[in-house]
Amino acid sequence: MAKNNDSLDFKPRRGRSTVLMVLRRFLFVLLLVVVLMISGLMLVLNTIFKGPSPAARQILTMSLLEPSATKWIPGLFLDDETLNTIRSGGGTTLTETVSNTSAVVIRPDASADKEWEAYPDGIRIESVEGDTFNAHVMIIRDPSRVYLGVSNKEGFSRNVPGKRINQVMEEEDIVAAINAGAFYDNGKATAAVGSTPEGLVFSEGKCVWTQGAPPNNIKGFAGFTHDNVLVVHQENITQAQAEELNIRDGCCFGPVLIMDGEVNTAAYSVSGWNPRTAIGQRADGAVIFVCIDGRQAGSVGGTYSDVIDIMLEYGAINACNMDGGSSTVMMYRDVSGVYREPGEVYMVNSYSLLQSEPRRMPDYWLVRPAEE
Repeated sequence: MAKNNDSLDFKPRRGRSTVLMVLRRFLFVLLLVVVLMISGLMLVLNTIFKGPSPAARQILTMSLLEPSATKWIPGLFLDDETLNTIRSGGGTTLTETVSNTSAVVIRPDASADKEWEAYPDGIRIESVEGDTFNAHVMIIRDPSRVYLGVSNKEGFSRNVPGKRINQVMEEEDIVAAINAGAFYDNGKATAAVGSTPEGLVFSEGKCVWTQGAPPNNIKGFAGFTHDNVLVVHQENITQAQAEELNIRDGCCFGPVLIMDGEVNTAAYSVSGWNPRTAIGQRADGAVIFVCIDGRQAGSVGGTYSDVIDIMLEYGAINACNMDGGSSTVMMYRDVSGVYREPGEVYMVNSYSLLQSEPRRMPDYWLVRPAEE
């Protein structure tokens, strides 16, 4: 009987050993595959970073430096001096520091133009495809409808989370929105991220924030005067400077891409492929929003030069880059039913595959409904 019991006990032990052996082998193979993939990726990155093509090195470096999640990677391959040279290599080619407001002449009778016959709410949306991106362009006929909205009208605080644009679309009487300036982001998934701006903010005629500055030494300001002209400035200006410029709504970010019709050609060499947001204005006063999709299978992203080319195609004489990356978002309420069912609110762009919803942020470019 003892022999039989030993025989019965032996099989389960052997079965457990077999399962453990198979599991160990599977985990070993999986680990080996992961190590080989990482090693292969590191080899490819090293080849590009230290290879013979400065252009390839520059665009890869900037593509990784601009997002907060990957900005540490170039430092594994390049020294600080090289990184700083690449990051600041563009400078500026613009001859003026601030745009000339007289270059914009707003036409109050523009609604009668054939351009707007099919768009009763004065908003036109089009798509542009590039080699590496899909872009979305929104033109707003009346610049007086565009303003900088804020997430907390009682004042900003890191103890009060910013709002997502889809939430703003539900709460505010607006028909369109895109993201605007830089905001606090310490790289951690906390409610403080997106709660406060970085740099000067004017909203509806009032200065609501003066602290900080955009990250990565980014400089620039874009804002509308009380006469509804978009002013672009190459520096992160102060409250006193904004008041002197008669600013009603504006925020800090950059670089300035176009000023008085002059292209900042230096910007062509200081960006990578990423999601992008920009704001511009035509000579007749119409406002241009541009959002470029990125970090997707069908749209890796765009560069500053891509944004410039789109702005020029649509007639912008002044344009400034806004916060991009995972912040890039454009929403629209189709009041007239031109693109969707009348009154339907929808996301115009497609954000990163790594996101499930828009980011929280403290400010946004918003568009009021057209007057009856």
